[in-house]
Amino acid sequence: MKVLVIGGGAREHALCRSLSQDPAVSELHCAPGNAGIARVATVHPVDQLDGAAVTELARRLAADLVVVGPEAPLVAGVADPLRAAGIPVFGPSAEAAQLEGSKAFAKDVMAGAGVPTARSYVCTTPEEAAEALDAFGAPYVVKDDGLAAGKGVVVTADRTAALAHAASCERVVIEEYLDGPEVSLFAITDGTTVLPLQPAQDFKRALDGDAGPNTGGMGAYSPLPWAPAGLVEEVLETVLQPTVDELRRRGTPFSGLLYAGLALTSRGTRVIEFNARFGDPETQVVLARLRTPLAGVLLAAANGTLADLEPLRWDEGAAVTVVVAAEGYPAAPRSGDVIEGLDKAEAADGTVWVLHAGTRLDGDDRVVSAGGRVLSVTATGSTLAQARERAYAGVAEISLDGSQHRTDIALQAARQD
Repeated sequence: MKVLVIGGGAREHALCRSLSQDPAVSELHCAPGNAGIARVATVHPVDQLDGAAVTELARRLAADLVVVGPEAPLVAGVADPLRAAGIPVFGPSAEAAQLEGSKAFAKDVMAGAGVPTARSYVCTTPEEAAEALDAFGAPYVVKDDGLAAGKGVVVTADRTAALAHAASCERVVIEEYLDGPEVSLFAITDGTTVLPLQPAQDFKRALDGDAGPNTGGMGAYSPLPWAPAGLVEEVLETVLQPTVDELRRRGTPFSGLLYAGLALTSRGTRVIEFNARFGDPETQVVLARLRTPLAGVLLAAANGTLADLEPLRWDEGAAVTVVVAAEGYPAAPRSGDVIEGLDKAEAADGTVWVLHAGTRLDGDDRVVSAGGRVLSVTATGSTLAQARERAYAGVAEISLDGSQHRTDIALQAARQD
């Protein structure tokens, strides 16, 4: 099978790493890729937002499957011309991807599907925003309605800051605050059948102790020893399947990866948000534990044959990923700094590996930073404590001037495991 992955972050590197280990994959390509992906796939300098260019590349490569990684090309409709050309594609249409592209649309779908979520208001003026904030009270939750690379949400007790964020956006969703721990649960779907993966938890704040600004994610781990029994089955029944059924009923079937961000509140499980693609950095740990070859699962979703698959197989151990970010991230990340120690960070026995996010090659062999989140150091172990220890040992080998990382990824959970 010839597979083309679209994107160039750590999520796509994780996908490419898993696909490269699948014996069914004879050729692996990625566009545009990055310095790390280039070690496991042939990279192509194609604009990931250009549907015509992506389709032409897929045709030229005779790709049997195209996997669209990031949200921006999905919302831009890159999957649509691929489907029109008869090329199997893993990723929803532009219409269905509005589940992530518009939080107001997602709220409407959840209302139609009876999915439990926070009460909310859609606001387009400062006056509407002020009324909504006062209706719910602090802490205030203000979400940019559109895509914001994981940084469009402000949760604050400061009403002035909440109003300022609302004023900086064209349209916002203001909602009640949801208490309780957060869980990320992915599901692969062909528009009818829904196949949940293993849950994970990520860390959105930049600094230890969940302090600092929101980011795209500073680390993640799986499994969740503290999660209630039956959580996956409950979310499948009350959230994932009803959402997929509602979108199909509306004539916009969702085929690809449905990501539910959940809060386990004192009043029950509630949806915080939906994403229309694999999450980053949760993908790094979820795929690290998946033992079923990935290509066949993604192809079955693209072809509408998920119901024919055998149950997924999972490693019983744990996985932890720690994000190494550039100086100044998330506000003003610095780029162009040389990264050293990449080979030293990876364990010879395959329990630690480095997934590239914001990197590029400078010359023939120098890898330099080229984004805010630069690397995801991922490790597996028989326990969370062991996986965590290995991941941080890998981080310690990496040299990147001014880099930052959290030191408490999976710390509490490892103590409970």
